[in-house]
This record gives sequence, C-alpha cells and structure tokens, in this order.
Amino acid sequence: MIRKFPIAIAIIAASFLAGPARARGQSRDIPRFEVAAEFTSITFDPGLSEPGIGGRVTYNLDKHVALEAAGYFFPRQCHFCGRVEEGQIAQGLFGVKIGKRFKKWGVFGKARPGLMNFSRGAFDIVPTGGTGLNAFRINFRRQTNLVFDLGGVVEFYPSKKIVLRADIGDTIIRYPQRTVDYVTLDPTSGGFRLDSFTSPSFNHRTVQVIAGIGFRF
Repeated sequence: MIRKFPIAIAIIAASFLAGPARARGQSRDIPRFEVAAEFTSITFDPGLSEPGIGGRVTYNLDKHVALEAAGYFFPRQCHFCGRVEEGQIAQGLFGVKIGKRFKKWGVFGKARPGLMNFSRGAFDIVPTGGTGLNAFRINFRRQTNLVFDLGGVVEFYPSKKIVLRADIGDTIIRYPQRTVDYVTLDPTSGGFRLDSFTSPSFNHRTVQVIAGIGFRF
C-alpha cells in the first residue's frame, strides 16, 4: 500500500498542473464547486460495520476530472467489539475523481489517500504497585493510520444545481508495526508479570459505501 501513496500524490499533482488548461476548455454548464452532506458505512469484517456521517467538497477541473476532500465521523463507541482498534473513528480523505459525465448522470473512478483516527486505537499497560490483576491498569490512547480509498462513483443530476451520489470502495487501512503489552502468569512466582510482543505491519481491506446529496455552484 505504501507504494500506492506516491502514485496517488503524483496523480493529484498532475491534475493541479493540468487544471488551468482544462478549465479554459470547460463547458460553461458544468458548475465548478460542489458541497455535499453524506452518510457512510464501513465494514471491517462480515457482521462488523460502523455507520457514520460527513461531508465532501469537490472542485471540478473539467467534465471528466475533479479534486475532492472529504471527512467522516463514526460516532459509536466500540469497546471490545472485534475491531483491531476501538473507540470512535474520524476519517479524512483527499484525492481525485476521473470518469465520464453525461447529461443526467455520470460514472467515475476515485483514488483518495488519507488518514483514519481511532479514539482508542492503542493502549499501554502500566504497573500500579498493587497485587494480582490490580497491579496493572490499561491506558488507552489515540492511533492514526494511513488509509487509501479506491472505488467507483455513480452520480445523478436531477437539476443543474443538485447532484445525488453513491460511492462504493475498498478502503485499505495500513497498520504499522508496533509493540503490544500484555499481562501473563509467572509460573515461577505464581504472580502476574508484564510482557510484550511485536505485531508486524499489515494492510486490512474494508468495504466502504457512501451516499449523499450535493449542491453545485
């Protein structure tokens, strides 16, 4: 996945450089800006989905290429629910949308790198000086991961100023290598002790769907 981020950045940079030339040839009936309110759902594993809300800002370079920035918030407090990370989720994405626009609808592909923040994404086990399991406490902290949103977009244009949009994509989450603490029973002393292991880096693919209404101007 790390190799995909420079590619996406190169695409975005090329779009910026080509923007002025495209804009000169842009049809006058294509509004330049869009703002949208959106609902989203991300599925980490079968039966493990999180609903969220957010918004999007789009700048249309021409009829075929647009730059986008989007942000989403998943409010459910996840505690021991089966995800790699827990707590609430915030997601920010920025990238390009490329495709074909017709009179009343359009179909596009999208590539949007970004960040995903988990409010309880990492934890530390801290000795308290007590005995037994009370000898330790867990301190949760935020964790921010790289993500990459690849997928397709379908848009409908009921009027010049309104766009209805549906996205489906493969949101790839990058989990870096990290050291994880855990409490284990010491067979020699019969008490508990703190130990750790190193978790290797890996990518986790999720399915994210988005639907919303936008206003063009």
